[in-house]
Amino acid sequence: MNQLKEKTEESLPILFPQKLAMKAMAILRLALVFSILTSFSLLAGSSPSPSTELQIVTAERRIDLTSHIVKVFLTLKVENIGESPASEVLLAFSPTEADRLAVVKAAASAGKKKKKSYVPLDVKPTDLPDGPNGTKYYLIHLLKPLGKGEAISLEVLYILTHSLEPFPVEISQSESQLVYYRDSAKILSPYPIKQQATFLKTPTSRVESFTRVVPTDRANTELRYGPYEEQPSFSYSPIIVHFENNKAFAVVEELVREIEISHWGSIQVTEHYKLVHAGARHKGAFSRVEYQSRPNSGASSFKNLLAELPPRVHSVYYRDNIGNISSSRLRTNFKKSELLIEPRYPLFGGWKSTFVIGYGVPLEDFLFEAADGTRYLNYSFGCPLAETVVDKLTVKVVLPEGSKNPSAVVPFPVEQRTERKYSYLDVVGRTVVVLEKSNVVPEHNSPFQVYYQFSPIYMLAEPLMLTSVFFLFFMACVTYLHLDFSISKIKQT
Repeated sequence: MNQLKEKTEESLPILFPQKLAMKAMAILRLALVFSILTSFSLLAGSSPSPSTELQIVTAERRIDLTSHIVKVFLTLKVENIGESPASEVLLAFSPTEADRLAVVKAAASAGKKKKKSYVPLDVKPTDLPDGPNGTKYYLIHLLKPLGKGEAISLEVLYILTHSLEPFPVEISQSESQLVYYRDSAKILSPYPIKQQATFLKTPTSRVESFTRVVPTDRANTELRYGPYEEQPSFSYSPIIVHFENNKAFAVVEELVREIEISHWGSIQVTEHYKLVHAGARHKGAFSRVEYQSRPNSGASSFKNLLAELPPRVHSVYYRDNIGNISSSRLRTNFKKSELLIEPRYPLFGGWKSTFVIGYGVPLEDFLFEAADGTRYLNYSFGCPLAETVVDKLTVKVVLPEGSKNPSAVVPFPVEQRTERKYSYLDVVGRTVVVLEKSNVVPEHNSPFQVYYQFSPIYMLAEPLMLTSVFFLFFMACVTYLHLDFSISKIKQT
């Protein structure tokens, strides 16, 4: 017994650490499994993956490359092949497209050709984690869930800016402008597509080169990729199209528009532009004689711009840093006003111009009063220049002095804040509602509203101030005239 006890005591120091190590390893394994399961459950609860119960029966994409603003029209027929109803449809964009997206719109279509009807749908970016290769998602909310075996036709429009790359990057005055467009022959989608085709429309028939992905067909100004059958989700086949595009690449780097409201009968609008030609840079010297004598000289340059202003404008002016520019023409009618402006010099690639446009419009055309007495301005957002991209747009609405509780309603996301501005005869200053948005295109020319409360008594503040000043000045003059400041003579005694 003593020998057995001694052997047991000798083996305890060895066996005890081994048991502890085995228990520790088991606990670590359980903790690891628990953490993995927890992380998966959190991911599934916070940001669900795209539904695999949908498939796209047919998809047709038409890409308009006739301008420097790329417009993509996407027609989808989506079918629910799962058991549960689906109330959302995902759109997928590559990281490059997501950075250059200006507008995404969607509508449910029904009927055929001229009898087709469209119902707008809500489209918003999602917080889903990025898909393969950094794919970004937008979410289309359906008006009613799509049941098992049901299908819906969707019309999607999205607009891309700064998507055409000039190549070569520098051209002379006599050369045409060539650009690259990069995309995929197959539509990027989180759902499998049974049949699809892509069509690209170029401004001219001059296409230097394009990537061939069988089947590929070209006819005049149209390039077709497809049809492709039974493509899995996230299919991507990169293509490059090199073609001629001499349209004006007019880009406003910064536009500051100030809309000043006066309840005395007018609204004054002042717009400050920083314009640049964003196409291939001009190299060499500029020849005015060649530019005016040869019709093809400076084909990619532009020497005028068209601004669409509201009807019944008045007091229109157009000037730059040097002074007023008289080479502008204004045409008005009861629907709109068109201002054709010409900078002091034609703009070639890389050249810039800074100018100001100002005008006034009647107050009753854009300022209204709600039933509860709240006043609101209803004006158009965006840039009035046609076919122009605005990198940064700032709209400042200057309210009358004494306005309270301002708020803005804009049909798309913008940054909002308020400022204070002091003008002539102001005492407490005027409230300024500031709206900022980047990557603005002509499709953003939609009405927006600015609501505020205003008491008519404040309209008498400035007249009473002027009247009081003149009255005090008059009384001071009368008092001065009745005072005798002469030195009286001392009587001699």
